[in-house]
Amino acid sequence: MGMLSGNPKDQPLNYGEAITIWTNFATNNGLIAAYQTLYNHTGDKELGKLLEEAIQCCKEENEQLETLLKVNGIALPPAPPERPNANLEDIPAGAKFNDPEICAMLAADTAAGLMACSQALGMSIREDIAMMYAQFHMKKGQFAGKVLKLEKEKGWLIMPPLHLNYPDE
Repeated sequence: MGMLSGNPKDQPLNYGEAITIWTNFATNNGLIAAYQTLYNHTGDKELGKLLEEAIQCCKEENEQLETLLKVNGIALPPAPPERPNANLEDIPAGAKFNDPEICAMLAADTAAGLMACSQALGMSIREDIAMMYAQFHMKKGQFAGKVLKLEKEKGWLIMPPLHLNYPDE
């Protein structure tokens, strides 16, 4: 039996898995702080619920990631402090993000997260790490659908030009 046989949790992380897990944890910490701040800027209740869901998803991912980092003796990256709640009316108009901007940021972050999960899944040699990222990917994909639906319902989706002219044959 080789070093990479048996229980995957007994196998060492490769350098790619270690840096991916550490970076994922650090990124989630930043997203939690950012989404808490953006939550203070949104006036749309449905968008606020999506931000809350995104925060909760990042926290749930971080529970798994933190355990992996600690078990493997990897120091945790620093985390920014929790953001306080603020009153939307107290934020000056010129300093306020509007709801379509917030939703676009959420969509872009989710798309980037899907790509990062795919990359992590593809380079993992430990089955438990690969399966964890497959689960993260599935949740992000479902969340992306919710964000897209809200963007369409609210008229916030910025469409790229549609290619409707086909060459004559």
